This record gives sequence, C-alpha cells and structure tokens, in this order.
Amino acid sequence: MAAVRLSMRTIKEVLRLSWEHRLSQKQIAVSCNIARSTVADYLFRACRAGLTWPLPPEMDDSQLDGLLFPPVRENERAQRPLVAMEEIYKELAGKGVTLRQLWLEYKQANPDGHQYSQFCNLYRRWAGKQNVTLRQMHRAGEKLFLDWAGQTIGINDPLSGKTREAYLFVATLGASSYTFVRASLKQDLPSWIEAHVRAFEFFGGLPEIPVPDNLKAGVTKPCWYEPDINPTYHDMAKYYGAVVIPTRVRKPRDKAKVESAVQVAERWILAALRNHSFFSLDELNGAIAAKLRDLNERRFQKMEATRRSLFETIDRPALKPLPGSPYEYAEWRSAGVNIDYHIAVDEHLYSVPYQLVRERVDVRLTARVVEVFFKNRRVALHQRSSEKYKCTTLAEHMPAAHRRYLEWSPSRIISWAALNGPQTEKLVSHILESKPHPEQGFRSCLGILRLAKSYSPERLESACAWALRIKGYSYKSVKSILKTGIDQKNLQLENNCAASAVVHPNIRGKQYYN
Repeated sequence: MAAVRLSMRTIKEVLRLSWEHRLSQKQIAVSCNIARSTVADYLFRACRAGLTWPLPPEMDDSQLDGLLFPPVRENERAQRPLVAMEEIYKELAGKGVTLRQLWLEYKQANPDGHQYSQFCNLYRRWAGKQNVTLRQMHRAGEKLFLDWAGQTIGINDPLSGKTREAYLFVATLGASSYTFVRASLKQDLPSWIEAHVRAFEFFGGLPEIPVPDNLKAGVTKPCWYEPDINPTYHDMAKYYGAVVIPTRVRKPRDKAKVESAVQVAERWILAALRNHSFFSLDELNGAIAAKLRDLNERRFQKMEATRRSLFETIDRPALKPLPGSPYEYAEWRSAGVNIDYHIAVDEHLYSVPYQLVRERVDVRLTARVVEVFFKNRRVALHQRSSEKYKCTTLAEHMPAAHRRYLEWSPSRIISWAALNGPQTEKLVSHILESKPHPEQGFRSCLGILRLAKSYSPERLESACAWALRIKGYSYKSVKSILKTGIDQKNLQLENNCAASAVVHPNIRGKQYYN
C-alpha cells in the first residue's frame, strides 16, 4: 500500500509529539487529525532512516523527504494475504484477547502479511460501521476546551454614542470544568492568541492539550483528515509545549464540554449583565471577572463541590508550570525575494542572503524582530522597522562585489590617491568636490588609480599634474595623456629648459617684475 504523503510540517509534528512529548500513536493521530496507521508509518520510516529528535538544524524539507520516502521497488507492492474480519471480531469478544495477540498469530501464519498498524487500521475500518457513543472521561490537567460564545454584549462609545459588540472567549478545563471568560472586540488571530495567554495565566499553569473548535483563527483550513493549524497558533503551542487537537468536523460531541461552558457563561454572566451599560472594554472585563468568580464558586447541582474546589484538588496539581515570560504574538507571512535580495514587509525592505533571489520564504513577525525562514531554516534576523520605503540590509547578505562598493568613501579614495603622489591626490579631491554627490565621482577616481597598473605610479603622478594644468578633471583626460605620452614630453621639455637656462647679470629674471 502506498504511503500517505502529507505536508512536511505535519510529519515533523508527528515526530515531535512522539519523541518529545511521548504521546501514543492514537493521541498523535487525533492531534494531527490523520489515521493512526499513517502515524505508525511515519515513525517506522523515521526509525528506518536513523533519525533522532530534534532533527539536525542543517536538514531541510527536501532532505527529510528523501530520507523518509525513498524509491519503492516493485516487489514491495506484492499483494498481502487478506484478514478475516469476522473471525477477529469473534475472537475479540473473548476475555483478554487483544488485537496485537491476533496480529501475532496472523503474522505467524502469514509472514508476508500486513504489519501491525495496517492490520489494526483495516479492522477498525471494518468495525467503524457500528455507531457507538462513548462518554468522555477527562484526565486531570489534560485538556482545555476553547471557543467563542455565540452571544455578544454591547460597549457604548461616549463620544459618538454608537454601540460596538464585544465577543466572549470561553475556556474550560475538562476534569474540573473550571472556567475562564474574557471579552474581546474582535475574533481575529491576535485576539485569539491574547485570550489563550490570559487563560493560561488565569489557570496558573498549562494543560497538555488545547482543544479548539475548527474556527478560522485557530485552524486555517478545516479538514477531517488533515486540518491546517494556523502557523501562529502552532508557534504559540510549541512555545508552551502544548499539543493542539482541534475538534473533528461535524462532530458536536467532541466539543460538548466547551458548548456546556459557553451556555453556562451566557446564562450566568451575559444574562446577569444585560441591563448594565459599559463604556470601555476594561470596564466590561472587570464586571465579567466579578461574575466569573461567582460562577466558579457556585456549587454543582448534583455534586457537593464547586468548579474552584475541583480545580484546586484535581487540575491545578497536574498543570505544567508556565514559562518565565508570556508568549509574544508573532505573525507568519509568505514573501518573495526580489532581484535585489530584499523582501517587502509592511512597505519596509529587509535583506536575505543573495542566493535566495526569486525564492519564496516564510516571515515571522513580532513587535520587535523580523525572522526569515527558508525551508524551515532561519536565514535572516532583523530588528523590525516602522520606516516605510526604507531598507535594512546586512553586509553578509550581499555579494562580495556589492560589499566592496559599500566600503568606498570620499576620504578613503583620497587616501588611496595620496599613496601615489600629491598631484594624484589633488586631482582626485577636485573630481569628488566637483560632483553634486561624491559617489558620482567614485568610478572616475578608481579608474584613474587603476592606470598605475598599466603604466607606472610615476607616470600617473606626472599625468595628473598635466591634467590639473589643462583642467582635464576626468578619467578620459588622464588616460589620453598617458596614452599619447604627453606627460613624458612635458617632463623632458621642463628638463631641457632647466638645463639650457643662461645666467647673466643683464638678465633681470621674474623677480624684476614683482
């Protein structure tokens, strides 16, 4: 049977949950919303490839794909012996008989038969036609159910007189039903993440499994087999070491706990505040917090306990400790690398390694930094800037030729010219000063300095002196002087004039006219 090929992010999540969190194959399958046989197949392939967790930082998605899914030989696709489902069903009715024991007997009779995960998968598919409802039993500190309430509450604007609707976020622990409620002006992703962070702080610890509904803020694309968890939501879960398991599509029993909590919150909080007027979100949340304390302290109808008392004795000891600082909201985007090896984020340009030109990269944005990832490997880190139409460029991202160009400066070029001679320095300084921007004269000056390689430093110095006399302030003028040899003729003429000078008392000389 051909292996199921899912996204690399899902495969890495399977490996992380198995090797880092030690979850069972069933829990991983529920968390990632894939078949348990697929989970077993991924883990088998990872072990066969000799992988360990965490994966090597230099390994990208394409390398991981090649290790997990090598080419399949034709003889591996041979038809395996069938499984007698009815016999398995009858055997399982016996006391102490398990699927693994039946599989061992099946493999003994059929050495080329199905492996254990596929054996179990085939049987469960056959037995899945029986619709059996199971009452859910929740372990202490395991699951936190989350959702938005359907009803809203109004906030009045004292200036405009308009009313804005606020939405109610509800989170409840599975074992104790201890509930957190908070109002928000939006149901977008930042509000969803902020509500989670405040809920974790309210409970004073972390549950193992947040269970959201398939709402858009948490699940980008609802799907029975492979729900696409929002990258920011997934990032937050990894920060807290949690495992997100969305409810199944069209399975209301999966979210019965939170639906009950939403109903209780609407009855005991929203209904109690229906005749109150609120003029700010903080004022509303203050009133909700007071009602929430009453709700958690109220005794159950059929139990001599309250939500708070159950929380203190059952859930609180089982919660994991909070990290040192709360999660900082981070937004994920996709960007294309332009030909100038920069990406545009909120109309500001950030550099990436020039080798990634025309590639697609993932960008993680926080309030302070911008991180750029290529195939899940971070390739750039910048301080976030609010300046529009500006560039943030790191030298290590540039080609060598571009880095050398940035090292040029007027003072540096003049110092290079001074090494050749004072006339060269004077000509270079005059060229740079004559330009509206000194950078416009960089190429001309560097070209003049390179002429010393083709001729000699002495001839270049003489040619620069001649160029200053005739006001030939350009690379072409100096090159023409050297090419035609005018610098040598001028030097010879000066020497001859100095040698043929006549000394006589009747010759007045230039001092006479001063």
